Amino acid sequence: MHALPQHNHRTRTRTQVQHQCAMAAVAALSAVLVLLVTAVPGAQATASPSTPKTTHIKLLWHEVVSGRHPTAIQVAGAATTNSSKSFFGAVYVTDDLLTTTDKVPGGRSQGTYASASKDAFALLMAMNFVFTAGEYNGSSIAIFGRNEVQAGVREMPIVGGTGVFRWARGYALASTRKFNLKTGDADVEYNLFIRHE
Repeated sequence: MHALPQHNHRTRTRTQVQHQCAMAAVAALSAVLVLLVTAVPGAQATASPSTPKTTHIKLLWHEVVSGRHPTAIQVAGAATTNSSKSFFGAVYVTDDLLTTTDKVPGGRSQGTYASASKDAFALLMAMNFVFTAGEYNGSSIAIFGRNEVQAGVREMPIVGGTGVFRWARGYALASTRKFNLKTGDADVEYNLFIRHE
């Protein structure tokens, strides 16, 4: 008879301890949630960018695929790339000169592009415009998108940036100014419309 009451007493004590632990856990969780709720708005206020600025930059992109010093080279292709009307599967790596419209060097366009359409001459472009002179020296813009080369004006998204262009978003309008059918060399005008911090 003594064993049964002791067992119930132990069970009751264990249950009480479990209940107290659960209550302590709820209290601790509540305290953490209160801290998070009160801390997050302050953190957002200090981490969010200031009122965005809008910057327009016009550049000329000079791509050289011919000669002894090309700025774009093919690094991959499928067995069918050369027989494809769109050069589907060709992948290039680039380090193209960027100049202002007055031919003053302004930076480099470094990245890759791939012929990504079987039916049209359309490229998937991933490139950084790295500024090496002037007020944007040391900053960059990241562009990633589709470029249907034969269209008059092509629009690609600006997906990020560094330096002056931190938090950048926007778009780039590209239009071919010169294309040499014999060599494949090209000059393309880029108008960048950038929203940034």
